[in-house]
Amino acid sequence: MPEQRYWPVLDAAEQAHAGKLKNALMRKRYAIAHGSLRQLLAAYLNAQPAQIRINKALHGKPYLADHPELAFNISHSDGHLLIAVGWNCELGVDIESCRDRKSLAGLVEKCFAHEEADYWHRMPQAEKTREFYRFWTRKEAFVKATGRGIALGLDQCVINPERATEFLRVPESCGAPGQWRVRDINLGPDVCGALAVKAAEIAELQVRRL
Repeated sequence: MPEQRYWPVLDAAEQAHAGKLKNALMRKRYAIAHGSLRQLLAAYLNAQPAQIRINKALHGKPYLADHPELAFNISHSDGHLLIAVGWNCELGVDIESCRDRKSLAGLVEKCFAHEEADYWHRMPQAEKTREFYRFWTRKEAFVKATGRGIALGLDQCVINPERATEFLRVPESCGAPGQWRVRDINLGPDVCGALAVKAAEIAELQVRRL
């Protein structure tokens, strides 16, 4: 099995988590994703992948205990993997499959700011599903970058609908909107991905199939 070559580089907590996944495909994808992350980080740190200590902050964001200056983030969904690495910055990534759902309009009202919601409602019906996920992944990438996650409030980070690389507003605790940039990642017609980064350019961005 291809995931077996990644198993030895996972730490005990990662192996335990993978072992609890009853679905074989999910277990395989988890092992490949987190093993690939360790191999990438090891290349930057000139270290052995299995020896890298990955801790989690208060709200669950992973970081390197011995090298906090090297930021990273990971997201995987339906066989797609996205990893970002950068020095001395805050960054986050997100991937979502673009599934049509009856609840999209309700999620827009709950999680989008009025500028974003107005823009989405004006779109042609055929474009609404993909555009929803474009906004969603941008927002998820941002809240992951801050380390707060969805608890920060997706409606509190507001993308400029007319210039999607920029934020109109972010929570005061996250700095000024102009310090942040967001970038869409092309993953195909049915998958959306995004990167959010504060005050720096990333060192590397990897996209691959699991």
